[in-house]
Amino acid sequence: LTSITIPNSVKSIGASAFGGCSSLKSVKVANKDCYDYFKKFGISDITFIVSTPKEYEEAQKLGATKLAIDSNSKYASKDRLYLIDNGKLILFIGKDLTEYTIPESVTSIGYEAFSDCSSLTSITIPNSVTSIGKGAFYRCDSLTSITIGNSVTSIDSWAFEDCSSLKSITIGNSVTSIGYYAFKDCSSLTSITIPDSVTSIGNSAFYNCSSLTSITIPDSVTSIGGSAFYDC
Repeated sequence: LTSITIPNSVKSIGASAFGGCSSLKSVKVANKDCYDYFKKFGISDITFIVSTPKEYEEAQKLGATKLAIDSNSKYASKDRLYLIDNGKLILFIGKDLTEYTIPESVTSIGYEAFSDCSSLTSITIPNSVTSIGKGAFYRCDSLTSITIGNSVTSIDSWAFEDCSSLKSITIGNSVTSIGYYAFKDCSSLTSITIPDSVTSIGNSAFYNCSSLTSITIPDSVTSIGGSAFYDC
């Protein structure tokens, strides 16, 4: 026995249920008790299957790094690549994709939804999206270009932090605030134009953007946080 999938109907596993299964290397589980069991059993390759936003939150608290989406979930997207809750994209699992266009059904991008998608080189955010949450694209270190739709009003904290390959970004003219650490360590970014709609730039927003040679800041900006352009 090398792999096994435990369905959500199983709520607990007896102490020696898999005793002596020394070749068991990977499992898929759908709840905390089963996850804890195999963690204690010494399995490192554990995939947590989520079907609701609540289960995703539970998986985060457990520190589960490998996630899958239950194809029967009412929260699953049509392409089965993300969970969506009332328009908010809360989890994206297309880690191996190089390009992706977010569908118009998405109105906001949640906390760390695309974080660590290290194969993603380009992404298009449609006009239906109005907000980009904290760490939404954190450490997407192959991302070279991104277009933000004209309906986005806020780019939250560390939204694009550590996107070290990001060379160009188009910020829509509806964005009013750029959060702290928003583009921190985007060391390949060479230039950026901030639209007239922006009024505030957060602390360390462009910290260590060491390739940045030009930037246009409009009169609409009334506050720039500490270290916003440090090490540029």
